Amino acid sequence: MSDLPPSEPPTPPPSAPAPYAPGPTPAAPSVPVPPPASPADRVRVAWHRRNESDYIFDFWTAFGWTLLTCGVYGYYVLYQMVRRSRDHNVRRIELLDAATALAWDQAQSKGLGEELRPAFERIAPHMAVLRNQTTQFRDPVVWTIISLLTGGIGHFIIYILLDGDLITHDHAEGAIESELSTIYTRLGAPVPPPNPARLKGPHNYVGRIVATLLTCGIYAVWWQYDIMTEGNRHFRENWAWEDGLAQSVQQHIAA
Repeated sequence: MSDLPPSEPPTPPPSAPAPYAPGPTPAAPSVPVPPPASPADRVRVAWHRRNESDYIFDFWTAFGWTLLTCGVYGYYVLYQMVRRSRDHNVRRIELLDAATALAWDQAQSKGLGEELRPAFERIAPHMAVLRNQTTQFRDPVVWTIISLLTGGIGHFIIYILLDGDLITHDHAEGAIESELSTIYTRLGAPVPPPNPARLKGPHNYVGRIVATLLTCGIYAVWWQYDIMTEGNRHFRENWAWEDGLAQSVQQHIAA
């Protein structure tokens, strides 16, 4: 007999671990999404925001502080002139767009959509003009720095740009306001038409630059006065029309 121990069955190799299987992904917590604002609410919000965008200058206060600070305050004035032009345009786009959307909804609900469609189509190109202005280079901080580095040259350039912007903006929004006044009146929610006398012509830029150079900069004070007061007047004309729109929306549409 053999002295060898009895053979034992071979030990099977350890089994490979099961591949990793991720567990079920927990569901994301449900976050309520607020409903979009209605056109009427957008009109009200844009109307209330005018104190944030439409900066009103007091020329003599600004002039006095500029003298007391040896011209330093004048750069803050320049910053505010550029900022208010930019922010006012953005706010007006929102208000006029909301007022147009609200009027279209009302026209559809009253069965007047086809009748008023030509007026809405006439609004579209003027809205495009206002939106195009938001793409132009009008950063108030950058223009203040440019003016600081270039002296009077920067002031000349920005005064010309601001005057041109105001004319383009006013003609476009005046046309929109006129169409909307007609539309809202037809809808039974009358809005007074805009004041056509508010439209202004461009400054004589060459003449003003020459006058500023000949007076060693003194005429630039008068030029700044015009930029300030014409902007102030434009805002107040806008406010009168906006008040009529807001009152009409409140009394006849969103009551």
